[in-house]
Amino acid sequence: MIHTVAISSSPYWPLFVLLLSVSWVVFGITKLKIHAFLTLMVAAIFVGMLSGPLPELSIENKGLFQNRVDLPTSSETDYTLAIKWSLLGFGNTAGGVGLIIALAAIVGTCMMKSGAADRVVRFLLSVFGEKYAGFVLLLSGFLLSIPVFFDTVFFLLIPIARAMAVRAGGKYLYFVLAMAGAGAITHSMVPPTPGPLMIAEGLGIEVGEAMVAGIIASILPACLVLYLAKWLDSKYNFPMREVAGSSKKSLEIIVNKSDEDLPSVFLSFLPIALPVVLISGLSILNLVRIHYTDFGGLDSGLGVGFFSVLSFLGEPNMAMALAAVSSVYILLKQSIQDNGGKGGRLTSLLSKELEEPLSTAGMIILITGAGGAFGGMVRLSGVGNSIENLSSELNLSYVLLAWLVTAIIRIAQGSATVAMITGVGLMAAVLGDGSVLSYHPLYIFLAIGFGSITLSWMNDSGFWVVQRLSGFTEKETLKTWSLLLTSISLLGLAICLVGSYLLPLQ
Repeated sequence: MIHTVAISSSPYWPLFVLLLSVSWVVFGITKLKIHAFLTLMVAAIFVGMLSGPLPELSIENKGLFQNRVDLPTSSETDYTLAIKWSLLGFGNTAGGVGLIIALAAIVGTCMMKSGAADRVVRFLLSVFGEKYAGFVLLLSGFLLSIPVFFDTVFFLLIPIARAMAVRAGGKYLYFVLAMAGAGAITHSMVPPTPGPLMIAEGLGIEVGEAMVAGIIASILPACLVLYLAKWLDSKYNFPMREVAGSSKKSLEIIVNKSDEDLPSVFLSFLPIALPVVLISGLSILNLVRIHYTDFGGLDSGLGVGFFSVLSFLGEPNMAMALAAVSSVYILLKQSIQDNGGKGGRLTSLLSKELEEPLSTAGMIILITGAGGAFGGMVRLSGVGNSIENLSSELNLSYVLLAWLVTAIIRIAQGSATVAMITGVGLMAAVLGDGSVLSYHPLYIFLAIGFGSITLSWMNDSGFWVVQRLSGFTEKETLKTWSLLLTSISLLGLAICLVGSYLLPLQ
């Protein structure tokens, strides 16, 4: 192998490379307005070129960004290998999470178009009553943001929040913050949303375990959302202004829509419940088998068959496929009902309705794959050992380090997903096989997720979605929305630190 001359032999050279690459990511996205996919891919190749001798691609290390290894020499330069390793990292990441992301986009679109999402909200309102409309909107945002992207959930629920404000004669800020805050939490904490899914994959955590841990860890922050939303509403009491896409006429349509014109409650909840139950159920069963080998006869007779079936159905890609099939069924069934029992050209309808979400999913897959390439090259650069040595010298908690790195990237460039992808790439390099931890890697997973929620401001697309669709001014959004998310993030950090100390799960 023809090696490039190392610029520096310092053990902290990889940290300098990391600083340069992260600075490029932030500058490229925020200032130069270069697409995140291109910015991250350039960063990945850049890291590889500055990292010194790179391992040759081989059967043994193909697709694995683990320890650097010495392999037989070849005629390829490190610059060439930097490109090849980056492309391999991109392919492995996209291949690991791409299908789930595409399926999640299908679920979200079909739930919106069919009215299933609206039916979920209406059912919760019927159970808890309009007196607890704030809690209902919080719960709706919490549940819907598990399979549906945050922006989509906000688009869906903001008309309902406005309608509830009309009915209640106020409390508009309370309703908006309740549903948006809860949606932001599960968007960053619970797979199969791309960010947390990527964190779980990068840390080698089962998706089911990550899903259960994310939901549990999100409960207390969700309670904080409800409290702060009430407090901020009593403090500011912003008026409900007219905004584009949410006229009084559209509000009347929402308020007056009949339940009979919407899918059934069972069908509406099905796309949400299927992946949660199947994936988390499989993870729980795996834990039971590990710790209680004779539990319920799972390793003999019918238990083996049951476990085999659940292993197939609970595989994340399969579980999301079932959720997508159910959501498509709901959309088609609703279309037939709306057309008076006539199906029409259902295939054409389905193709048209899914074109936009799949295009969006394709872009997200590109960004996620590029983030995986960047994270992989960071690991390959040897930065993990450098940070491990530095954190040991400073006696810095890995949980705090994971949260801090992710929060800084989030504040600097705005995207929670990019922050999560970058954060997990760095922490995976630091942790290696996880033997350096005295607690379960789930706490690192949670810390990265909570770090990505920190301080939504002008460089965050979510900030502008909330500001424009709610009718708040920029100043009002900063005083409420930005404060709310930062408070959630800090509480999440405290949960991770205390949990890793008191309940290490090892």
